[in-house]
Amino acid sequence: MKRLRIRITGVVQGVGFRPFVYGFARARGLAGFVRNSSAGVELEVEGEGIDSFLEAFRSGAPPLSDIVTLETEEIPLEGDREFAILASRDDGESTCIPPDVGTCGDCLGEMKDPADRRFGYPFINCTNCGPRYSITRKVPYDRPNTTMAAFEMCPDCRREYDDPTDRRFHAQPNACDVCGPRTEFVHDDTRLFGKAAVEAAVALLRSGGTVAVKGIGGYHLAVDAENADAVSRLRERKRRSNKAFALMAPDVDCVRRFAVVSDEEEALLLSMQKPVVLLRRRENQSLPEAVAPGVPDLGFMLPYSPLHALLFPGRSSPRLLVMTSGNLSEEPVVKENGAAREKLSQLADAFLHHDREIFMRVDDSVVRRFGNQTIFIRRSRGYVPSVIPLGEDGPQVLACGADLKNTFCLTSGEAAVVSQHIGDMENHETLEFFEETLENLKAVYRITPAAMAHDLHPRYFSTRWALEQNGVEKHGIQHHYAHVGSVMAEAGLKDAVIGVALDGSGYGGDGTVWGGEFLVARRNGFERRAHFRAVPMPGGEAAARNPWQMALSYLADLHGEAAMAAAENSGMTERVGRTAVENVLKIRKNRSLSPLTSGAGRLFESVSSLLGVRDVNTFEGEAAMALEAEAAQGEGGTYPYDIHGSDPAEISFSGAVAALLKDAGSGVSCGRAAARFHNTVSAAVVEMVRRLHNETGIADVVLTGGVFQNRYLLARVIPGLSALGLRPHINARVPANDAGISLGQAFLLRSLL
Repeated sequence: MKRLRIRITGVVQGVGFRPFVYGFARARGLAGFVRNSSAGVELEVEGEGIDSFLEAFRSGAPPLSDIVTLETEEIPLEGDREFAILASRDDGESTCIPPDVGTCGDCLGEMKDPADRRFGYPFINCTNCGPRYSITRKVPYDRPNTTMAAFEMCPDCRREYDDPTDRRFHAQPNACDVCGPRTEFVHDDTRLFGKAAVEAAVALLRSGGTVAVKGIGGYHLAVDAENADAVSRLRERKRRSNKAFALMAPDVDCVRRFAVVSDEEEALLLSMQKPVVLLRRRENQSLPEAVAPGVPDLGFMLPYSPLHALLFPGRSSPRLLVMTSGNLSEEPVVKENGAAREKLSQLADAFLHHDREIFMRVDDSVVRRFGNQTIFIRRSRGYVPSVIPLGEDGPQVLACGADLKNTFCLTSGEAAVVSQHIGDMENHETLEFFEETLENLKAVYRITPAAMAHDLHPRYFSTRWALEQNGVEKHGIQHHYAHVGSVMAEAGLKDAVIGVALDGSGYGGDGTVWGGEFLVARRNGFERRAHFRAVPMPGGEAAARNPWQMALSYLADLHGEAAMAAAENSGMTERVGRTAVENVLKIRKNRSLSPLTSGAGRLFESVSSLLGVRDVNTFEGEAAMALEAEAAQGEGGTYPYDIHGSDPAEISFSGAVAALLKDAGSGVSCGRAAARFHNTVSAAVVEMVRRLHNETGIADVVLTGGVFQNRYLLARVIPGLSALGLRPHINARVPANDAGISLGQAFLLRSLL
């Protein structure tokens, strides 16, 4: 006989942990209690066989839980006869808020059962599913601390909520159509509620209308994805340019009609997080081109809320929905009913509201598979605010991230909390979202940062915001060093690494714009040991929007004063106009208007333009993505490149550009030329890393930055490095793009304090 006090931290609230412990202990004849605290869960257990209880307990925890720490302490026997669940208490510490998770199979089955009291109820949930982070105001995660506090449970729901043996025991969003939230359909002068509201929304979607649908973390704009006119109208209204729309399908069988789905991708689609999964488009599928213009991948997700599931009524249309974020261009997703009517009325024909408040907006997560790994493109709903373990204790800090695809990161103890996708920091609404999310997570995790990290770029909104804050120590961290730091944090790399950071641009330390970087990085600093050759960036950021301008710069770098003739030979003059070409070539000579850049992203976009694939980016990285899509599989050819100099060495692709233009002029297909270019960059990266390894002896290699979201490139660089006996590492817990910057900033800042 003995008695243990057990303290558990991690994702252990709102996931059925207490009823699990209750049933587990009672089944073994143990006495004591379990309760939530603001730090997690604590329990005292008394009886015989406690060691075997603990062993089985660790391996049998609820599927949504994630135990970070488990501490035990033997205490005196108290002679308890029963095991009880006690009221929660706030002990001044903090715990992990569980992410929002998709509706479980049990709840979906009940919702579709005409004999069940929740038949057709669009807010059905239990301890295994439903909203969590998006409705939580503070911890402990109890109903009074959520937006469900506004709904008093009816006797039937209360009975479930209070019964430790029930699947809905302390399911904080527990409700039914007698006592819980309800839907409202608004179309012109028509207002309908409950089941009639959902039926009216389905009917409008079936007829080609656009409906703004309030989901778990914000609004979506939905149309029938197989209705070409409806999709084109939505794209025109939203000014979406060429960026692909996300799609929602009722089941995996429907997804397979349009995309190739591997077993691993199917598991992702069906996972409790229900992310958008990027899948290879099937040939000869029938979707309108306006769904995803000119890209080989389609982004699919399955319904992750019961309301979404009700939008697919059996076998009748719509069979597939466009489900894109409900927002104005570059603003955060809308979460309030009133704001939706104000901001989305020009985009949507009708609204499907509900009256459960969204406290914290959370956009959809986007992932893809690469080999045996899941890669994040956007980390948000379903994954946030789960902590990322850092493996060692450290001070509380705040990292403000970058400006594009912004996230921020807070740390406390051994944990890093990376925010959901905030967006591009270019307007007041996004800054407000940044601040409201920051204040919420600081309060929930009870973090008071001792120091703050920011990017070096003086014109980044995130940098300016950081510098305006008072009473906190501030540190600027170089952009690409932070990229490398993000992988070091994820992989637990404490010693020096060779970091390869390839992206579009980042503020360098020498007055130029970096982006093709080879660093020898440690936690307390880095050395820039090599980079792509820098060329002028005509018009500055305008060249990032217009790849043809960068392409001209590479032509001028190659041909000098004969650049105009080269532009004519390549067909660029005909496509963009002679006057425009002349103006850009003049601007290129003015260093104040055309800073030097080593950006790998700019190089890929330039080649895209030179091959006639894309001259303009209607969204970030479009031209480079289109070039990757063109690359022919099975092509093994390469182009010449040069590596010269040292500390830092310079990698020149002038020979590659010349050879590529020669190929294009002699009838070599765009696909083969694109593949040869990718093969060339891959070979150059591997060769440069080999040289740095020989110089330093470092075997851990970090590959990061937005360009390494290119699967064709990764599929050649990683095997090439492995063949040399090196250990390549890529981002796995945060995106490789600028959304991962904040984690790297926080990790590196803690090493400076």
